[in-house]
Amino acid sequence: MNFLIVIITFFTMEGITWCIHKYVMHGFMWFLHRDHHDHSNEGHIECNDYFFLIFAIPTIILMYFGTINGFNEYFYIALGITLYGMSYFFVHDIFIHQRFKILRNTQNPYLLAIRRAHKQHHKHTGKEHGECYGFLWVPVKYFKMFLKKDKK
Repeated sequence: MNFLIVIITFFTMEGITWCIHKYVMHGFMWFLHRDHHDHSNEGHIECNDYFFLIFAIPTIILMYFGTINGFNEYFYIALGITLYGMSYFFVHDIFIHQRFKILRNTQNPYLLAIRRAHKQHHKHTGKEHGECYGFLWVPVKYFKMFLKKDKK
């Protein structure tokens, strides 16, 4: 049952992330997310990176209360959120934005679709008129782009 809680939480985080990205990051907290789109920051750290702390605090609280209460469901929910956060860091920061130069020449259609959808999201430098707010789930049209190339 605990494994199921982790898996359900991990996949639920995609919908939660989509909503937070669209309505919070591109909404009332745009002042933190803006430099991620317009690259107005200086150095390697963006104001957008503070979202890591914003998301980590409730996760740490859940993990703490889950641990002191005999590793109850709060712990496993926090574990699912943590795994999603780790996935986000590796795919978004390392793979897509190349903060570390790895996986630059992949030909994997899924990874290429994620990268293309994210580029579509970033073509809008303002907070309005965005698209592709998701992270691991992207519109099918981006998969089709790269699957067609593989068949040729």
